[in-house]
Amino acid sequence: MKQQVSIIAIFLFLTSHSMLPGHAHEVTFYGHNNCPFPIWPATAPNTGHPVVADGGFYLAPGETRSMIVPSPWNGRVWGRTGCNFTSNRQPACETGDCDGRLACNGSIGTPPVTLVQIALQAEKGKPNFYDVSLVDGYNLPISVTTRQSSTPKCSIGGCSKDLKYLCPQELQVRNKDGDVVACRSACLAFNVDSFCCRNQYGTPEKCKPTVYSKIFKDACPSYYSYAYDRPPPLINCEGKEYVITFCPSAWGTAHTTI
Repeated sequence: MKQQVSIIAIFLFLTSHSMLPGHAHEVTFYGHNNCPFPIWPATAPNTGHPVVADGGFYLAPGETRSMIVPSPWNGRVWGRTGCNFTSNRQPACETGDCDGRLACNGSIGTPPVTLVQIALQAEKGKPNFYDVSLVDGYNLPISVTTRQSSTPKCSIGGCSKDLKYLCPQELQVRNKDGDVVACRSACLAFNVDSFCCRNQYGTPEKCKPTVYSKIFKDACPSYYSYAYDRPPPLINCEGKEYVITFCPSAWGTAHTTI
């Protein structure tokens, strides 16, 4: 179950406008792993946009890697966990797997994952748009900010609580050892219109927060907790460099400065 309704509408609008004539330029995203364990960040472009950083790479605890992204560009970034690409195991990752490959090469990761959605504008001086979404579920806390400015309006904070420990049993995703590695959204878990904001519930007036989305929102107030989250936690901020931090606060000892 992929991102839905209001988020799709916003990004279709931004995509169509970002393809208008203009002077293309490049933006740098720094992926920083603040988790006390390795992760495998992944990227996937929307239709018509190029693959960035081969679609996926390894990031050790405390490590940072830059990703050069052309403008305009629309797509998503997420973190994969528990991966092993040396075996024939399918899936290769416990969360966020993309067909068992290290380099996703445009493939979208298997939910549930915490998803960063990005829409870069074609012209310099125009604000870029980004958000973090739990519409399909959660696997890692993620923050996004500009590198040049500490302005709060340009920042998406991480989570105050770990949803893997708060996740209701019916939404839990467990690994082979029985550990909770992700939390599905109610839409992904139950595929019900009222949870998925579709059909007769396909408007902001009809689709309201649920007991499940409220758990998500309480833990991660800066993220989309469901498709018609209000006010929309969508950031528009100009910048040439952005930092995407996985596990941005109080996760072990892997704390380094970019």
